[in-house]
Amino acid sequence: MVLREFGGTVTLHKQADYLMSFVTGGLYFNESVAIAELHQRGELWATTAIRALKQGAFPVRKESSAKRTIRELTHRLGTLSADELEFFINGDRDEQLAMLWLGICRVYRFIGEFATDVVSDRYAAYRTDLGYDDFDAFFARKQEWSDQLANIKPSTRTKLRAVMFRLMHEAGILSHDDRIVPTILSARLAMHIEDHCPEDLSFFPGAQRNVGSR
Repeated sequence: MVLREFGGTVTLHKQADYLMSFVTGGLYFNESVAIAELHQRGELWATTAIRALKQGAFPVRKESSAKRTIRELTHRLGTLSADELEFFINGDRDEQLAMLWLGICRVYRFIGEFATDVVSDRYAAYRTDLGYDDFDAFFARKQEWSDQLANIKPSTRTKLRAVMFRLMHEAGILSHDDRIVPTILSARLAMHIEDHCPEDLSFFPGAQRNVGSR
């Protein structure tokens, strides 16, 4: 999958690389909605990003910060199909949060793998607690196979860990006391994911079990 950005392209899910730029911040729910509503069907997300910057969809003092954040948000939104974007714009808040989490897991392979291999697996094993140690252990395993991750500084890893837990809290994947929250997808959203990309259900703890019981 290739996403357009301001001055080039970003290739997603290239097996050798991890996109780790989620360190820039959190979920940005309201800003993501504003950018999604600006997007025109069939339009390049690079065009949407430029218009969002000009119209102040992400109001910050520094233009460089706004540009960087809008780029990350369009990366996430750009992984959604036209139908999924409709879910995000017109759905209820739970559906909107699910779509944002889906986009995050798709664009940041590291988060998607953590969601599948750690969060969903722990929930399936009836272990709902999740802590920084689980992140550290997962990161260490990934470092063994990725020179890119092995070269990340400890200070950057600490920041990535904090931001990732913030994302999970804001998306409703984790409770305030770091307990894994089962995802109850709406019937229409669960059906859409199951029909179009069933492996994406693994990003949502408990979703596969809930869909299977319908």
